Amino acid sequence: MLKVVNLKKEYKTQTNKFKVIDNINLEVKKGEFISIMGPSGAGKTTLLNILSTVDKPSEGNVYYDNKDIHALNNKEISKFRRDNIGFIFQDYNLLDSMSVEDNIALPLVIGGKKQSYIESEITRLSKFFGIDMHLKKYPYELSGGQKQRVAAARALITSPSIIFADEPTGALDSKSSSELLNCLKDMNEKFNVTVIMVTHDAFAASYSKKVIFIKDGKLSARIDSNGNRKEFFKNIMDLLTSLGGEVNELI
Repeated sequence: MLKVVNLKKEYKTQTNKFKVIDNINLEVKKGEFISIMGPSGAGKTTLLNILSTVDKPSEGNVYYDNKDIHALNNKEISKFRRDNIGFIFQDYNLLDSMSVEDNIALPLVIGGKKQSYIESEITRLSKFFGIDMHLKKYPYELSGGQKQRVAAARALITSPSIIFADEPTGALDSKSSSELLNCLKDMNEKFNVTVIMVTHDAFAASYSKKVIFIKDGKLSARIDSNGNRKEFFKNIMDLLTSLGGEVNELI
């Protein structure tokens, strides 16, 4: 579904060149739930932005179903992003001037979908995320966890093939984090939507099926879940503890 080949990203100043992503190769299959972890400044969010077409690489290619997405023009990329990609951000990115219902509906309204279809999708997803009783409220009336579930419903309403989540639990308490992560896990399994999540939190990462670790702009390690989340969490913690040592054997 998604293939990354020799990906590089550099930022230049008048006197220096900073390499943020350094020759990353990666394949993501449909229906995977992958977490990307790494220390601050390792390139996690930059990688997420390039994969999600928000940013462009300095070198290398990103293929969706064998199509080089960054070879498209801006109009084609915008259409691809609208039709295939959903986003969940740490700060929700909801519009306080619009009701919860309207926030969720916004991508379909922009896409020109029929009102009856929009209403049925709002009903379906609001029940799935447990926010159906809040549809007439405004984001400022909700808790952080409720806001993030609204954001997740909005991300899913266009039936994207892949959802990118950038630190989605970063502003949530432990209870709200668990609720959202269970929703993401159910969304991945029940709707077969691919999820790629950037997180610094091993607890959050343990809900995924695979964790890849970035260090100095390179993929340095990978761990796959065996289905036991507690055991997976322990394995992630063991890897994080070993960061000062040799971890390449985990690839």
